[in-house]
Amino acid sequence: MIRTLIGVAAVATLAACTSDARPKSASSDAPSRNPGKAYDRNPYPSTYRAYPGVPTLVTNVTIFDGEGGRIDGGSVLFRDGRIVEVGQSIAAPDGATVIDGQGKYVTPGVIDVHSHLGDYPSPGVDAHSDGNEATGPVTAEVWAEHSVWPQDPGFSRALTNGGVTTLQILPGSANLFGGRSVTLKNVYARTMQGMKFPGAPYGLKMACGENPKRVYGGKGRMPSTRMGNIAVDRGTWAKAQDYRRRWDRYEKDGGEAPTRDIAMDTLRGVLAGEIIVHNHCYRADEMAIVLDMAKEFGYKVGTFHHAVEAYKIADLLKANGTCAAVWADWWGFKMESYDAIQENLAILEREGACAMIHSDDANGIQRLNQEIAKVRAAAKRAGYDIPEERAWRWAAITPARALGIDQVTGSLKPGKMADVVLWNGNPFSVYTRPEKVWIDGAMMYDALDPKKRPVSDFELGQPGEGDVK
Repeated sequence: MIRTLIGVAAVATLAACTSDARPKSASSDAPSRNPGKAYDRNPYPSTYRAYPGVPTLVTNVTIFDGEGGRIDGGSVLFRDGRIVEVGQSIAAPDGATVIDGQGKYVTPGVIDVHSHLGDYPSPGVDAHSDGNEATGPVTAEVWAEHSVWPQDPGFSRALTNGGVTTLQILPGSANLFGGRSVTLKNVYARTMQGMKFPGAPYGLKMACGENPKRVYGGKGRMPSTRMGNIAVDRGTWAKAQDYRRRWDRYEKDGGEAPTRDIAMDTLRGVLAGEIIVHNHCYRADEMAIVLDMAKEFGYKVGTFHHAVEAYKIADLLKANGTCAAVWADWWGFKMESYDAIQENLAILEREGACAMIHSDDANGIQRLNQEIAKVRAAAKRAGYDIPEERAWRWAAITPARALGIDQVTGSLKPGKMADVVLWNGNPFSVYTRPEKVWIDGAMMYDALDPKKRPVSDFELGQPGEGDVK
């Protein structure tokens, strides 16, 4: 028998927290007047409900607040799912759980802007390969959330090993327009809707470079070159502009509604500034071309992902308000990833560009804290030191901004969601692991309590992760 994800006593709580019931909308024969609006046209709304927590005060810790601040000998108080106070001398309210964290560190939960958990879950078999709709170079109509499998063991591993509390699930990069992404809270739920981050904007996954031209050129169709990539992109954006004009005209003047196009709904949302573009791109010259194309068609690139040559165009990224989500040292696995340097992220930081760490990997998501440590070490060898508390922004407030959720999470500020990690040492050490993780003030993991060590039915008996009897 395999020990299940949660005990029987918790099942009722889970059901209450992640009800599958969705609010019913009023039926109407008239077409919607806002087909491109991400929220109005979302038939799969979040049913996320925070797990119940207790008032908690963590004391005697070193705090990285996620926005570049540091407090030594600090304390964090949270209750009712929110941060209440952060400082050095905080009185414990009546009934609060007090945790002495002497010698330990507290940070906001790690946010990963690039994950495929749930869409490429473990075990990694063909039956679970649901992240790339590689049947055409433009598949803006697909939504990553429709492939998310909540029982993926990778979610619990990201939580318990990496302190990841929020993550964006993206379609893969086979296509120029891969489809919509979704932002999730890393909680245990029976359904995708039970994990969806309330109110988070949708993203649009795009890709440039080798992947689309290799996939479709190999099928004897366009694109087979980089110029083919941009030609298909431009033609698609031109259609999206026309689609938007026709719907704008209908919404203003009435008459017969245009034919609805699910793919164009998403692109209209991008042109309206409601859906954020996340663009897979490696080379500096291609990123510059994409920035020009965005100006041509009136949309904004939110973040370039992978961006191994972003250091070459830090000034362009800064001028355009576009972020770069990068690795510490992945490189050389294909031609467009060869001109990488370990100081990439540090140079972007030094030049004032928006930059962050990301994983794109079920293992890497478990150690983003160590990836940041690699970047700091490379920067120090190059002659400039980036303070620990400043570097922690790469896993906290900066990815929160890239996802459009920085007003509610991403830092330990009063009023924000109590997404908190207590590390058993300095989080930049390879010997450090999360000791406790709270999401919305509810303790989701406690390394010291076997009852708070979540496991999936699909963990096949690894020590501490499920016992086969």
